[in-house]
Amino acid sequence: MKFCLLGETNSQHGQWFANGITAELVANGFHFCNEPADQVENIRVVFNFLHPANMKPFRRKAQATFCVAIAETDRVPEDILKEGYPILIRTLSNLLLYVVNAGETFDLYFITPERGCYSVRYEKGNDQAFFRRVSEKLIPIVSSRLVINNEFYRDLPEELWNGDTITAQLAEAGKKLDGLNLLPAPFPLEELLTQQDLRHLKRLFGIGGLSYGNLSARKDRQRFWMSASGVNKGDMRVIGRDILLVEGYSEERNAMILNVPPNIEPRRVSVDAIEHWMIYTRHPDVQAIVHVHAWMEGISSTEINYPCGTWELAKSVSDLIRQSDDPSRAIIGLKNHGVTITGRSLEDIFQRIEGRIIRQVPMT
Repeated sequence: MKFCLLGETNSQHGQWFANGITAELVANGFHFCNEPADQVENIRVVFNFLHPANMKPFRRKAQATFCVAIAETDRVPEDILKEGYPILIRTLSNLLLYVVNAGETFDLYFITPERGCYSVRYEKGNDQAFFRRVSEKLIPIVSSRLVINNEFYRDLPEELWNGDTITAQLAEAGKKLDGLNLLPAPFPLEELLTQQDLRHLKRLFGIGGLSYGNLSARKDRQRFWMSASGVNKGDMRVIGRDILLVEGYSEERNAMILNVPPNIEPRRVSVDAIEHWMIYTRHPDVQAIVHVHAWMEGISSTEINYPCGTWELAKSVSDLIRQSDDPSRAIIGLKNHGVTITGRSLEDIFQRIEGRIIRQVPMT
């Protein structure tokens, strides 16, 4: 797996960090490329060292390239996520490593698109232990495989153009999530990015906005209805735009297959469609799934915070569902992210989570 460095590595910790993470990755089988990132074929990971006065994004050409932005501050922000998240978005990155320097020790914060925010502390003289801990968190993330391509077939049967009883239930469930304040307002991408960068971000990751949470319900043995990416889940109305029918997954083309009406310009399905597909495929008794960026006490959780839309996250969640007492009624924590809840119906899910939801996701 190839990786390279670019940007400003001559800051107080820049070259030290570059040398340390390079050595750790090479020791774990990664191949360091000294050529410019945009000239390396099949580059997998790019570390973009940012200058405070010029936080220039790396414009990767392929979804498979994972961009890690590295920034540094000499003060402790009042709100790490609020300060770091705009840097993550402005630099078009998959992950931000934010160095908060506090003298003899400093903290390296991981900030993710899912609003994950957790840290690794450096103590003077313990370089080896620090970089080992960083790589243990970093390598699984940068090695994961995205499944976010959509293939649209405009062959949805006419009797489904306006939906069915299941889509009506999904729309009502979306309103319930909104009423429970479980659909936090998205970060304003238009205020953080230029129009050119916004188009680039949408092209790479097929997003319509950072709208958190998603929900789905089984249509039949193979198909399921699911909320679209970036849509307001509290106001889902149009089939093909707000709610889509997922036909399946093509392993050969690494894409989700969707049936849409011929007269609608479709939105992309939620980035978590691969997770929902895997759950429905492996667990035939599951009839509905809700995912929110919140938490519940006493639940099983994934060990690694794989990015949304990756095969590895889908498999981790599905495996934990299989190990639960009743896969059709499981509640699984996604580390530093949220919860995925299966049910025998959407109503069943809401009855089980009422009064138990914790808004703050624990970060570790």
